[in-house]
Amino acid sequence: MRNSFLFLFLAATGPLTAQGPVPAPERDTPSPIEDNSFLVEEAYNQERGIVQHANTFSRSRGSAAWTYTFTQEWPVGGQRNQLSYTLPLARNDDPAEETAGIGDIALNYRYQIGGGEGPRLAFAPRATLLLPTGSSRRGLGSGGTGFQINLPLSAKLSPGFVAHSNAGLTYTPRARDTFGNVAAARSYTLGQSIIWLTHPKLNLMLESTWTASHDVSGAGQTQRSTEFLLSPGVRGAIDFASGLQIVPGIAFPFDVGASRGERGVYFYLSFEHSFLGQSP
Repeated sequence: MRNSFLFLFLAATGPLTAQGPVPAPERDTPSPIEDNSFLVEEAYNQERGIVQHANTFSRSRGSAAWTYTFTQEWPVGGQRNQLSYTLPLARNDDPAEETAGIGDIALNYRYQIGGGEGPRLAFAPRATLLLPTGSSRRGLGSGGTGFQINLPLSAKLSPGFVAHSNAGLTYTPRARDTFGNVAAARSYTLGQSIIWLTHPKLNLMLESTWTASHDVSGAGQTQRSTEFLLSPGVRGAIDFASGLQIVPGIAFPFDVGASRGERGVYFYLSFEHSFLGQSP
């Protein structure tokens, strides 16, 4: 079963972390936004003492289908280890039975290598457990427990440009389609983005993703489909004296692959602040 780009990263690549709020003595020289990309994951975990609440909403042009996700990310003892979860809500695009509901919840762990002020490269492999909380019969979930790995690599190319690269795999041993047929489903994803730091608090973005999916098409059978997206976008950051940082963003993904001509809109909004009286 092949849906629009709205379901590509339903629980897999939930919104990602932002740079922590800048301590008061340094606010005269604002530090740049480090991440908050939309479709391509970055290799930067949350800083010590900083939690993020991120929201996304995406919809295809000419379709009733949409996807909303809420992601919360927590550092564990410091920036090297991070736990997060993603709660998705979606509406399918079946004209015979349009329905909305919860999708498959994702539980994530990431381990960061590199990054920070000195190194130009950062690597943060992620392992994800996908819980079958969405209804496969209504087209809202995979119908079985899934496993996912993603390998994000981030590189500071120059003071004005940053690039992020992804390679990922999702495997669901007993996935189900809307008719209840069971088969092993898998998908492969490659992603690449380049971020232009036009201002420390305003970035222009160009992201691209390629996905090959093997979805259930019958009892013990799968059907392969591919999708290639380009997504220009923009994001900004608003810092408050309290340490709260708000990052809004918008992007306009369009398909240049087999289903070229499909277009949509993607909204992003995150809130980031210190917790338990800690500061970054």
